[in-house]
Amino acid sequence: MTLIDAPAPEISAEARDLLPPVFLDWFRSRGWAPRDHQLALLEAARAGKSSLLIAPTGGGKTLAGFLPSLVELAGKGPRKPGLRAPRLHTLYMSPLKALAVDIARNLETPVEEMGLPVTIETRTGDTPSNRRQRQLRQPPDILLTTPEQLALLLAYKDAERFFKSLKCVILDELHALQPTKRGDLLSLGLARLEAYAPGYRRIGLSATVAEPDILRGFLMPQDSPDQKSVSADTADTAVPTVSSVYALSLERAVPKKEKHAHLVMGRAGARPDVRILSSEERIPWSGHTARHAVPEIYDIIKQRKTTLVFVNTRSQAEMIFQHLWHVNDENLPIALHHGSLAREQRRKVEAAMAAGGLRAVVCTSTLDLGIDWGDVDLVIHIGAPKGASRLLQRIGRANHRLDDPSQALLVPANRFEVLECEAAREAAINNVLDGGGRRLGGLDVLAQHVLGVACSAPFRADDLYKEVTSAAPYATLPRATFDRVIDFVATGGYALRTYDRYKRMVERPDGKFYAASPRVAQQYRLNVGTIVDVPKIKIRLVKKVTSAGRAGRGGRILGEIEEWFIEQLTWGDTFLFSGKVLRFEGMAEAEAIVTRTRDDTPMVPSYYGGKFPLSTYLAERVRHILAEPKAWGSLPPQVSEWLKIQKYRSVLPRADQMLVECFPRSDKYYMVCYPFDGRLAHQSLGMLLTKRLDRMRAAPMGFVASEYALAIWGARDLGRIDMAALFDEDMMGDDLDAWLADSNLLKRTFRNCAIISGLIEKHYPGQEKTGRQVTFSSDLIYDVLRDHEPDHILMQATQQDAATGLLDIARLGQLLKRIKGRIVLRNLDRVSPLAVPVLLDIGKETVHGEVAEVLLAEAAEALIEEATRLE
Repeated sequence: MTLIDAPAPEISAEARDLLPPVFLDWFRSRGWAPRDHQLALLEAARAGKSSLLIAPTGGGKTLAGFLPSLVELAGKGPRKPGLRAPRLHTLYMSPLKALAVDIARNLETPVEEMGLPVTIETRTGDTPSNRRQRQLRQPPDILLTTPEQLALLLAYKDAERFFKSLKCVILDELHALQPTKRGDLLSLGLARLEAYAPGYRRIGLSATVAEPDILRGFLMPQDSPDQKSVSADTADTAVPTVSSVYALSLERAVPKKEKHAHLVMGRAGARPDVRILSSEERIPWSGHTARHAVPEIYDIIKQRKTTLVFVNTRSQAEMIFQHLWHVNDENLPIALHHGSLAREQRRKVEAAMAAGGLRAVVCTSTLDLGIDWGDVDLVIHIGAPKGASRLLQRIGRANHRLDDPSQALLVPANRFEVLECEAAREAAINNVLDGGGRRLGGLDVLAQHVLGVACSAPFRADDLYKEVTSAAPYATLPRATFDRVIDFVATGGYALRTYDRYKRMVERPDGKFYAASPRVAQQYRLNVGTIVDVPKIKIRLVKKVTSAGRAGRGGRILGEIEEWFIEQLTWGDTFLFSGKVLRFEGMAEAEAIVTRTRDDTPMVPSYYGGKFPLSTYLAERVRHILAEPKAWGSLPPQVSEWLKIQKYRSVLPRADQMLVECFPRSDKYYMVCYPFDGRLAHQSLGMLLTKRLDRMRAAPMGFVASEYALAIWGARDLGRIDMAALFDEDMMGDDLDAWLADSNLLKRTFRNCAIISGLIEKHYPGQEKTGRQVTFSSDLIYDVLRDHEPDHILMQATQQDAATGLLDIARLGQLLKRIKGRIVLRNLDRVSPLAVPVLLDIGKETVHGEVAEVLLAEAAEALIEEATRLE
């Protein structure tokens, strides 16, 4: 929560009308005046309207969201002694536990300074159980929590009593929640709250987004299916806006059937100052470490007060932190922050950052959102950001004040990333955003919610269907699909109904459903949520290990690493974690015991699900930059020269075309295509193409996919193949079905859906399933359903996830449609400059540390010499 500390304008008449004197005095004491969008939310609340506030970082969004509640609570006076009736007034929803804690701390300042009779508490997974129990009996006025905790609260038997006094729900960083399964769960929770506290006010707070109407619809309850009009003539162009300098007029057609929240647009802040590092070193052709630029990054950190260094993955964070420490001659306080570190370590870094005790923090998406970090004056983004909206969110952490421009420096790790960084820089400067579109709610999330409702109180299917379809992600849910979800929760579905363990709901004679047993309710509470964690092992650092191989007592937990990585270690192996080089000493009581050591070539753990997909907008912009030599003027000379040689040796396609290059090298033949549609879609394309090539007897031997390209190699010349037939859209039919049937990625997607739906439970009272046990169980069920009930509701949920998740099938379909009739084939006598980066990706994951640098450098030199030879 940040307000401007510049000289304040006069308190307006509107502010004097909307704010009590104690609030006006508080603003004056700070030298501030309420901003127009803060007053607009007060006015909307007075009229009983729900609102969506969209404003840039530093505009006082959070205080604006809380002001109506604080004013209402201030007018009611303190609680009477001994009063036991619930008085929960406002529920604040945060996507991050740390953000909820930070906002509570910041909110307490004005409450204390004004002497308001308002109680404020947080409720997260870190809240002690005794406090959570006390909150159920005596809730605070304002409770700050997360979607998962809301689901838990709604599943308690006295949920109606707890929520019946609710007047307002504030949803912070709404743009981060809406397009996810956590957003699905939250939307269902909002619909359930409507049954307990009809007409409660909803306030959404969001950074700038491409399509605000999607968030407006998400906030509001939608009409029930029998009330929805299907006529295109029922358009209402009178979208409510706020008449002020902060308003954005949205005169567009919105169907009456789709309800929207009142829209308040905060005045745009200063245009960000975004630059790309012009490195004096040679920009690598491949790789993601940006090691070449570390000395330059360190010099920039020395010149600044506080710098946030963002990277895209936890592995990158560990590597960059280690590289910075190697050049940290002045011993600057530089810290590391990512989600796998121990909570205590993260909180320690956050406290030091807030106190101004650090010069830099290397971080991942854990610091993306609106935590107030004080005097951050620069954001450095290492590697391409993968999305324009993500970049704007991150650079908004710098100069966290509305009227000061955020300053950011992009550091591309390789040559293709230079193009992506240039596209992202243009988007940030021009405030162009990439939106994800509307989302259909996950059926696995719905199944979890249905069981949660049954744990709270018996329900009728008709009533719950009407409630569920009032949530925007489920507004178009067919009744037949809903009934299949009910049947799945009650029986497991047709193929599983003979097993009692899958009968989690019972239907009473009066038609109401309820939880089958108290144990079912207990297991629901242990497994609630949509974040499916990969099995992890705690890392315990000890000072020494005895000669018998036993660790000394004590030590401390550094954090958690994924189980699969630890399983491949042997005694004496070294790896990077928590900013330290660690030596693996063995396992003890399900913990990995490590000691500190020195090693120039430690392994770096990698993490499932850690990479962001390249957004469609940035992919399109990269294709345009490649196709337009006039755009190369802003690129580093070595990159523009790379593209010029490519144009001379092969061709640079138009933005609407896809280039395919075929050439021999060593004893193999290569085919490289450049769709620029992201690694996930390219991996799926590679699997399908190799199967199709195998059927053609083209002898494919393997493939590698990057964010920008796909390379396939084989024993026969691939340049003689009919490319139009090879890339035909019909591969999305039988070829796709045949591949998906045995795909480990699809099985992994099913595993996640099974866990979220509650069919498979990881957590039991006093015990927990291992990763292998969960995978074994889910694979068995998957095989049963595939053979005996392929249209099972969980198989449907899995197919839905495959469209946009690990397989990105939907984007692959768009890719094939886009390139139809627009494939440009070039048969070459040797590798092209554009193909060098993806060929360098082949097999590099098996080599670690500086050895990798040497081997990659040697391979790169040979490839580069071959690709850039002009004769």
